[in-house]
Amino acid sequence: MAKEKKGKSEGKKAKAAEKKQKQEKKAQKKEKVKASKVEGSDAEDVDLDAVLAEYKKAQEEFVKVTETVSEAPPKARSSSTFLASPSNSNQLLLFGGETWNGALASFYNDLNIYYTDRDEWHCVTSPNAPLPRSGHAWCRGGNQKDSVFLFGGEFSSPKQGTFYHYNDFWKLEPSTREWTRIETKGKTPPARSGHRMTYYKNYIILFGGFQDTSNQTKYLNDLWLYDTQNFFWYNPTLPPAQLKPDARSSFTFLPHEQGAVLFGGYSRVKATVSANKSAKGASQGQRNILKPMVHEDCFFLRITQPSPDSPPNTPPNVRWEKRKKPANAPNPRRAGATMTYHRGRGILFGGVHDVEQSEEGMDSEFFNQLFAWNIERNRFFPLTLRKPRAQKKAAPSEQRLGRRGRAQANEEELLKQLAALQAGSSLEDADAMDIDLKAGQEPEEPEEPGRDMPVSMELPHPRFNAQLAVQDDVLYIYGGTYEAKDREYTFDDLYAIDLGKLDGCKQIFKREDDTWVGSDDEDEDEEDEDEEDDEEDEEGDIEIDEEPDALISPSKRKKKQMDEVSMADTASSAGSSFGDDVSEADTTATSVDDGLPHPRPFESRRDFFNRTSNEWQEILMTSLRWKGIQPESLTIKEIKTKAFELSEEKWWDCREEITALEDEQEAAGIGEIVSLADKGDSAPGGAGRRR
Repeated sequence: MAKEKKGKSEGKKAKAAEKKQKQEKKAQKKEKVKASKVEGSDAEDVDLDAVLAEYKKAQEEFVKVTETVSEAPPKARSSSTFLASPSNSNQLLLFGGETWNGALASFYNDLNIYYTDRDEWHCVTSPNAPLPRSGHAWCRGGNQKDSVFLFGGEFSSPKQGTFYHYNDFWKLEPSTREWTRIETKGKTPPARSGHRMTYYKNYIILFGGFQDTSNQTKYLNDLWLYDTQNFFWYNPTLPPAQLKPDARSSFTFLPHEQGAVLFGGYSRVKATVSANKSAKGASQGQRNILKPMVHEDCFFLRITQPSPDSPPNTPPNVRWEKRKKPANAPNPRRAGATMTYHRGRGILFGGVHDVEQSEEGMDSEFFNQLFAWNIERNRFFPLTLRKPRAQKKAAPSEQRLGRRGRAQANEEELLKQLAALQAGSSLEDADAMDIDLKAGQEPEEPEEPGRDMPVSMELPHPRFNAQLAVQDDVLYIYGGTYEAKDREYTFDDLYAIDLGKLDGCKQIFKREDDTWVGSDDEDEDEEDEDEEDDEEDEEGDIEIDEEPDALISPSKRKKKQMDEVSMADTASSAGSSFGDDVSEADTTATSVDDGLPHPRPFESRRDFFNRTSNEWQEILMTSLRWKGIQPESLTIKEIKTKAFELSEEKWWDCREEITALEDEQEAAGIGEIVSLADKGDSAPGGAGRRR
């Protein structure tokens, strides 16, 4: 009995200490809120031009471009841009963004580079970098494949009462870290944020976005093309009868070898609702509201370049073509689902779906699903992580295949026989002796062990507006936003997923968000919650689930952030061509019988090409002859390289169906299927082994 009383008193003491610690944190938080209010009390009257001029003056103090190793990853941010470096396959580029701590907004213009091979973050400072911004867009150049082009974005007062939209245009050389502002003659795109950019040959394509004023938000649907050869912006005049996308922001804009592809997006459209629902008939009245709209339509932008004998500055011929809604699109429809380009596919992650419950508020459901959108077939495929397959260890006799393997085996046998003679043993005992082949060689320098990164079979936490980039078939997911009650979480993390294997989600780094300040209303709510917790504690111990619910009330800033987020276009080359609208039969088919060699389950890209190399070379040579190119004009190496690219394109095109077959076979206990005819004489066993 005494022990029970002692245990209860110790529990009460621990709870009291925890409550005291909570109150101290709350007091510090209130001080922060008061300080932020004093600092930002005149936020509505801030002269943004003067603030930006101060930024520019401070930036000019940097004498040259400087790159330094960062001790930690960059500060958490949203509405930034994230891109795989087009000039280095081991680098990821992160620029700009903003942070909202519940009271004040901060904007960034630092260029951060993550070295995937070293696991290092570098920060670049430059006297000529774009000013701080968020909601901007950038993409790699088409013909200028090693360059990155950036346009627009926004900046605001600390309290976000006043907005400033940029209409400046920049070029970044990732290899030298040099920024150059591009000044063009003639008409240029108006200032905006939340737009998207992609590329086609020598054109940079810009579409959509929004302009935020103190009175309203105006969504845009104008199309602009920048000619990187003639340094000129084109604003094509489209026929009035031509169907074109509605005004929107936060959509997907991917490159294509005949132009570009657009999918989805977000906007707010005017709608009429009853002013007084309790009244009857005509006495209800009506009022106009702006209703959120998540788009699910798809358009193809077909671009035809002017003929070579056309005069300079001749604009290209441009036409919007509406496609059918993609089959198996994520359901329910979601905003803030970001997509990046990868080998003829769009890789989509995350998003949020709002369910309106009343005029006062709505509940939202967040997602962390991963999809691949096959542009050619206009169909979505879910991507799921799977445990890596156990690799069977081959017998030593099976490992020594080919000339080098046989030479190594002969060397080992001779050394064993020599060691047996030196030891005075018989040659029959030579097989039992261990020989160190590296004894006479110089010792290799031990490599520094890399940092162990946790790998999970679950995708990152649900979120919207995550930043995506693909480098060397690896998907990188950076940051994003999540909301619980009145708090907004800006994720400060980076993950990597191998799109070829899908064998887990590697956590490169993850930090908790401790910058949130909040408001007085939130403090009052927390105090009420604490009082309720104390009452419950008196009645008995309770379990507290710290994980936020799937359905939550969004903050006022979410819609704005959906408009601002800018997805990186990490394409290295445009995908294969497709015709006009795809028929329903085509979009619902799980596989396409196009007469081309088809990969087998558990077959790697290299194995697929080795098995079908002759067929792909014949297909390539036939295609070249149709184009009027003689295959004899290419070297054998060039033909094999181009044939491998064709086979690789087919391998990725069938990846989702083959993965599904592999899962079915593994569930049935069937391992890798090997054809003895393909293995030939090199296969262990049979006549090959007896020889």
